Amino acid sequence: MSTLPVLIGRDLCKDYPMNEAAVHALRGVSLEVGAGEYVAIAGPSGSGKSTLLQLIGGIDSPSSGTVEILGTRLNELSDRDLTRLRLTRLGFVFQRFHLLPVLSARENVELPMAEAGVRGKERRNRALELLAYVGLEHRAAHRATQLSGGEMQRVAIARALANRPALLLADEPTGELDAATGDEILTLFRRLNRDGTTLVVVTHDERLAAQAGRIVHMLDGRIQKAEEPSQAAVSPPRRPAAPL
Repeated sequence: MSTLPVLIGRDLCKDYPMNEAAVHALRGVSLEVGAGEYVAIAGPSGSGKSTLLQLIGGIDSPSSGTVEILGTRLNELSDRDLTRLRLTRLGFVFQRFHLLPVLSARENVELPMAEAGVRGKERRNRALELLAYVGLEHRAAHRATQLSGGEMQRVAIARALANRPALLLADEPTGELDAATGDEILTLFRRLNRDGTTLVVVTHDERLAAQAGRIVHMLDGRIQKAEEPSQAAVSPPRRPAAPL
């Protein structure tokens, strides 16, 4: 089995022009994540944590520094190859779900598989497996507008897992949810990690951060400290029975 890290970010800087000056969103951040890890990136608003997640996910490009996913440098990829890597090797979960309201839960989960060229029957079956995994098989035919906030986030997580990503990235996944519903998502993330999913989660939620195996604290575009795996960290990941 390969010991290659899933993610390596080296000396990442990100500057945004602002009139005659520049905003330094990231200032030389380095981060490595191994297979099966669960890492939380925490910090106040404006600390650079969401910017870091966008660079890790290839959504934005660093002003300097490099990002590698499974040994592939993102800055060396063509736009087409980068899009393909994001589609097949990365999964994204956002604060506001980003489901298509006219589609059913199953159809939303199928979307990334359709883009990846997966055939209709196979993607329908996998979408139903994933919805069962997140506890929503009974809501498969409901449109996104008919779902609660917690249900929409679980559909979004199922969608993020559709193409079996090597790394799941989540940006404030409990930010739009009440405490009880947020707890359901925390439980689901713990289960995902136990079942072998590698996670990097940006969060203000102290409860979510506390359950990660490692917490990276950011302030003013820099990593301030990284806490070692906590007692709440899960045991080494096991190979899932299905469907991850």
